[in-house]
Amino acid sequence: MSDVTLLHNPRCSTSRAAQDEITAAGVDADVVQYLKDPLDADQLRALLAKLEDEPTDLVRRDAAFKELGLTDADVATADQVVAVLLEHPRLMQRPVIVKGDRAIIGRPKDRVPAFLAD
Repeated sequence: MSDVTLLHNPRCSTSRAAQDEITAAGVDADVVQYLKDPLDADQLRALLAKLEDEPTDLVRRDAAFKELGLTDADVATADQVVAVLLEHPRLMQRPVIVKGDRAIIGRPKDRVPAFLAD
């Protein structure tokens, strides 16, 4: 098991860029395609506990978010974020990089090299 985990969507260019940064840094990483293997409630809570970003930032505010009738008020707390992502894993921000007891959302892309080097 590696010290770094990449929560990855291969269809996302930013997620692919993070994977390329990890490879370029020579870091051994576990790659989890979270749409094929969604995180369960405990895994999401553990991720939120490590996340340096606000819990609400883990939820994408894209067209699907709006189509589902969701608002910022629906993802204001960690418990709400977990509930929404359990039901709609595709709304999870990507990429997410976990290193030890810390995690970040890899947006913008320039956050990834600095996080890996830390």
